[in-house]
Amino acid sequence: MNHVEQEDHRAIREGVGAVVRRFDDEYWLARDEDGEFPRAFHQAMAEAGWLGITMPTEYGGSGLGVTEACIMMHEVSSHGGGMSAASAVHINLFGPHPIVVFGTPDQRAAWIPRLISGQDQCCFGFTEPDAGLNTTAIKTFAQKVPGGYVVHGQKVWTSTAQVANKIMLLTRTTKLEDCKRPTDGITIFYTDLDRSKIEVRKIPKMGRKSVDSNAIFIDGLFIPDSDRIGEEGKGFSYILHSLNPERLLVASEAVGMGQDALRRATQYAKDRVVFDRPIGMNQSIQHPLAERWMYLEAAWAMVMKGAWLYDHQQPCGAEANTSKFLGARAGYDACLQSVLTHGGFGYAKEYHVERLLREVTITRIAPITEQLIMSFIAEKVLDLPKSY
Repeated sequence: MNHVEQEDHRAIREGVGAVVRRFDDEYWLARDEDGEFPRAFHQAMAEAGWLGITMPTEYGGSGLGVTEACIMMHEVSSHGGGMSAASAVHINLFGPHPIVVFGTPDQRAAWIPRLISGQDQCCFGFTEPDAGLNTTAIKTFAQKVPGGYVVHGQKVWTSTAQVANKIMLLTRTTKLEDCKRPTDGITIFYTDLDRSKIEVRKIPKMGRKSVDSNAIFIDGLFIPDSDRIGEEGKGFSYILHSLNPERLLVASEAVGMGQDALRRATQYAKDRVVFDRPIGMNQSIQHPLAERWMYLEAAWAMVMKGAWLYDHQQPCGAEANTSKFLGARAGYDACLQSVLTHGGFGYAKEYHVERLLREVTITRIAPITEQLIMSFIAEKVLDLPKSY
């Protein structure tokens, strides 16, 4: 594992940065206020080819690994856009993975190029109100009928459903009580988001306003057989392929936001003069910022280790989960310290750090909680008894 940034990785950072820097703080503040999806940003990333960074080259992608995706998303989140910028594009990096791995050649040819070009936007209907992280407890049911399936159910925290035209949907095709194992009987579909059969209700939330989150209610949605991904009943094993990359990407985004906030705090500490001296001369200001830098660097090193392991087909569950835990904590703490360093101005929208604090908070909650990560490490790494 090379700890010196390689030339091709530097090129990714510079290329992504050139796009991201076109969208300044005022652009993201406006999206935070009006809640409109950042279409201009999304389209600029698509036109530059970044939405396909991990997609196969035969479908117009770059065919690169999770390491390169993490570098890309770190850059995306480092310039003021926070999770609004990151969430607008990162769903393309890990979400469609079941299509890439388990889709038929016809499915891949039909679906992947349109995702890369930005012609299609996909939302993901996985989480349910009464299941949460206990995915095997989902109740949304796809009943087999001639030519396809009819779906009834409910999902929650479905991001971008207000603007998406496609949905990747996780359902049961066999009821839990009829399965030998809880993980059996789950099936994935990728299909049109038919709004005559799917009601979408936006969830107001504290951050990432421009990338909507929703509760969706599915009543009699017909999905043709051709929109099923892989074998019926094998969907749970399919989604496992995207879990570690997702955690690494979220960790890289949290670190990027934390470093963005730290830069703002450091500059403010140099510029802000109180009692005839810059506040950055005071160790009470210096030391928390120095500590935040160290934790962010340590978290980023773990992200790169986890991504390297994944790209080299090595086990990386502990590293991916640890990256998500440390990255989210380090990013959150850096954003909070930036607000505190700014004092009263940290509470003002014009300095943007309060927005970064709101944006980064979600990384501590999703896609997996800190408590479940610690339980995973205790059981899988420390060999302690399973606690749940």
